[in-house]
This record gives sequence, structure tokens and C-alpha cells, in this order.
Amino acid sequence: MIDVTFPRLTRRPAPSQLISSSTCHHLDQLVGNTPVLWTSDLTGTPDRGFWAKLEGHNPGGIKDRPGLHLIQQARDRGDLADGAPIVESTSGTLGLGLALAGMIYHHPVTLVTDPGMEPSMRNLLAAYGARVEVVDTPHPAGGWQQARRDRVTELLGHQPGGFCPDQYNNRDNVDAYQNLALELAAQLGRVDVLVCSVGTGGHSAGTARVLREFFPDLRLVGVDACGSTIFGQPARTRLMRGLGSSIHPRNVDYPAFDEVHWVAATEAVWACRRLAAAHYVSGGWSVGAVAMVASWLARTEPADTRIAAVFPDGPHRYAETVYSDDYCHRHGLLGGPPAPHPDRLSHPGEGEATRWTRCTHVIDPTLRGTP
Repeated sequence: MIDVTFPRLTRRPAPSQLISSSTCHHLDQLVGNTPVLWTSDLTGTPDRGFWAKLEGHNPGGIKDRPGLHLIQQARDRGDLADGAPIVESTSGTLGLGLALAGMIYHHPVTLVTDPGMEPSMRNLLAAYGARVEVVDTPHPAGGWQQARRDRVTELLGHQPGGFCPDQYNNRDNVDAYQNLALELAAQLGRVDVLVCSVGTGGHSAGTARVLREFFPDLRLVGVDACGSTIFGQPARTRLMRGLGSSIHPRNVDYPAFDEVHWVAATEAVWACRRLAAAHYVSGGWSVGAVAMVASWLARTEPADTRIAAVFPDGPHRYAETVYSDDYCHRHGLLGGPPAPHPDRLSHPGEGEATRWTRCTHVIDPTLRGTP
């Protein structure tokens, strides 16, 4: 006969003993303390890679941070009265952050977007209680962004006491990223190069400013979209959302950048899909563009260079665009891998970047005398 002895069951701990540091009693506690993941070079170069800050682990993405901070600061200053409406322009991610803030602080939220916002995102924002307005005609000079901002101004004229956070120009948007920088400093111990996508300019400016208090020699690399006017290129129609702009946000800290890269939609799609296949962790347009640039830096910088790349969101919003073969075929986005190195411009006005291009001469195109 075989003697089978089962282990003695120990008494389960009381529920109060199971409470951990990840237990949250309030929604705002879900924001921040996102992980960093070692991500190997996308082309497979041995022993080369970078650290990805996974902001998609926030409930709505990286802009949960400014969504909460902008509203909290406005309330503290008396710019936003209890129950007053919030009205803002968004391509999507800040809308999630503002919907969260509206729920926490009890404000109705109206979000103005354009036809480029995915139907799934519009549906989700509505489910979170936000009212979503879609403009139908781009501004002749400022494109969809200026058209959205004009509609925000119009709506505020009909809503006394309404507040626009103005993510493009409000310095609170920059200050909102202090904790992101402190998290990176604590997680990595040292950061030599920070790679950030640039849209409103908030997270690149705010994160780099605080990190340089710890690491004065930090290099900031900006990642923009081809067809974006932020760094002095001509504005063109763009598929990519979340990075790039047809206007010049005042929150872009031009002197803080050591170099800028422009990335095309085809290249961002390749990087997103490569990340998904090789690492499982991926995201949207900004994530793909940032990963491609950070990967190149990992291959070309000295081996001991510690590179941190901010991934603003996760992949789920992009199931019908970046990760849809039908969508990518329609827009010609499924080419082969990008070139191993970027093109080079000595000055942003030297030529137009239509594929991955690098420039180490960063200008503020809003200043007189710059093209």
C-alpha cells in the first residue's frame, strides 16, 4: 500500500493582513508608480537596449498625470469653482485623464476632438461620462488642432464659469510630470539619455527638468512626427495621433533638447508591431516612434549609456489602426523594416523630413529670424 500524506493546511490570514501597498481606496491612487522594463534593441543587436517607462499602466495612460494635476491646481487657485464645467481639446489621451479628474472632483467634462479620434475612444470617453464634440473642418492654417481650440473657445462663451486647462500652454502641464521624473530616478539610479515623444511638450519639459537636478549631464532626445511643425518643419496631414502638432505649443522647452528625430507613420507601425512580437509590451504611434529612436541610440551610444524611453500608452486603443492589417494596407503602412540609421539634417530648414530623420540643431521656430 502506498502511504500518501497530504500537507497540513495552515490557517488563512485575516483579510486585514493581506492589505499591500498596491491597495487603493481612491481613484487617484491608481495613477503613477508605473514600471520600467528592460527592452532589447529592436534589430536584435546583442546586449544592447533601453529602459521603457510603461505609462500605459496608468488607467488611461500618461496624461492621467496632467489630467489630475491641471484640475487640482485650477481648483486650488480658484480658477475652477465646484461643479463648474471643464472644456478641452484632445486627440484622446488627455481626454481620459480629464474624464478621471471630472469623476474625482465632480465636474462635467466636454471634450472637443476631430474625425481622427477612433470610434472606440469616443465611445469609451462617453462611457466615462464625458460629452464628446467632433469638429468637421480643419483650420486653414492650424489644422485640426486649431479647429478644436476654436470650438473650445466657442463652447466656453456659452458656459459661464467654464474652465479650459489649455494643455498646450499651461505650465501646470509641465509640473504634472515631477513624479514621473522622481520615479525614473529612483528606479534606474542614473539616467544618461531621456527619449520623449513631443506633442504638447509637457512630459518632455517636466521630466527632463527634474531629472537634470539629479543628473546635470542628461541628454534629452525629442521624437516628433513627419509633417509636424513643432521643430520648424512644414505642417502636413498626419495619420499619427499623440505626437506632433500643427501649432506651436508654448510648453515645448526648445533649449532643453539636445536633438530631435522625425519619424514617419510606416516606421512607427513597424516598431509597434516589432515590440508586440518580441516583447509583448507595446503601444501606439508615440510608443513605436520612441522605441525606434531609443533602440538606435542603444546601438550607437557606448554600451554603458543608460537610456530611458517614455512609452505614453498601451496598445489597446490602436487595435483598429496600428494593429489592423486592413487599416495599414489601406494607408500603405506595411513596408519592410526602416533604414538602420536616420537621415540627417544640419538645420530644420534645410529640407523636409519624410522618413526617419535626425537633427542636432534644435530651433524655436516661433522666434524671429528662424525659418
